Amino acid sequence: MTNYWRGYKLHLDVADGQIPVTAILTGANVHDAKVAIPLMTMTTERVTYLYDVMDSAYDATAILAHSRQLGHEPVVDPNGRRATRKPSQLPKLFPAKPKPQLCPAKADRYKERTMVERVNARLKDEFGGRTLRVRGPAKAMAHLMFGVIALTVDQLLKLIT
Repeated sequence: MTNYWRGYKLHLDVADGQIPVTAILTGANVHDAKVAIPLMTMTTERVTYLYDVMDSAYDATAILAHSRQLGHEPVVDPNGRRATRKPSQLPKLFPAKPKPQLCPAKADRYKERTMVERVNARLKDEFGGRTLRVRGPAKAMAHLMFGVIALTVDQLLKLIT
């Protein structure tokens, strides 16, 4: 059986102040974690920053190691599935391990991750990212980047006024 996905996904790297810094367009079937390393590398070339704040989907050894190699501190919500792949069939004899927690400083920094969700929501709701009426990756990227540019200008105006 052949799987077929229709559509695209825009992966954004966002700086404090809800300013988009880097964008990569992929097919809709590409998992976010597969784009994490190229996104970090491109962003590092553009701006200087200290933290890579990511959700639990990015809790992978290669991603964390690449972040540290770039001189950043990864702040990633620990993925409980990573420690134990299969749930225990005998919970009374072998209780499940509690999900690892972030230290208080990283937990406070992790709260900033929601800004990328707000940027994605604004791009979809206010700047034409929800419905694409073009075909092909080049046209889709152009359409989405016009929205990203408008969103960036709007955010910059909010910051200076």
